[in-house]
Amino acid sequence: MRSALFILLLLLSSTDVLAQEAQFPIIKNFGGIYEIPDSVDPEPDMEYNIVIDLKTLQRDKASLNPGLNNVARMMNLHGLGGVKAEDLNVAVVIHGGATDLVIDNAAYQKRYELDNPNLELIDTLKEAGVEIFVCGQSLIARDYGFDEINPQITKGLSMLTVFTTYMNKGYKPLVFD
Repeated sequence: MRSALFILLLLLSSTDVLAQEAQFPIIKNFGGIYEIPDSVDPEPDMEYNIVIDLKTLQRDKASLNPGLNNVARMMNLHGLGGVKAEDLNVAVVIHGGATDLVIDNAAYQKRYELDNPNLELIDTLKEAGVEIFVCGQSLIARDYGFDEINPQITKGLSMLTVFTTYMNKGYKPLVFD
């Protein structure tokens, strides 16, 4: 009886956490996140400079690339913790298995017979000030034409050169596999 009462009390006390709706404080409609009571939060008065190595393969070509959505989550988590959008400087360097997310809709339709599901998220990230690069070496290795690249994306000589340049500018690295 005592254990059943304990479990009932535990369930009732956690319903607030379980009943939460996703929040989108910086990147609207993408990367939904949730409040965590009594958690360690980011420093709201700090400036964050982050360069992301994004190589996450998008197995389901009809869905968002999970690594790109994770960029939105990372930004929203900082926003939920009180960091202002203008204090979040983010550069994303796309290569490897993630390269196909940077192609324009016509090229995506030609390859997969689907609309590119990442285009709206790319636009939203760019509106929030995110710099997005694609590795030129990955484009060649995967046989993409430079004219197939979404105009929102900047071509880099390579992931390695863009990534190390941003690290030398003081950006902290994150890797999204």
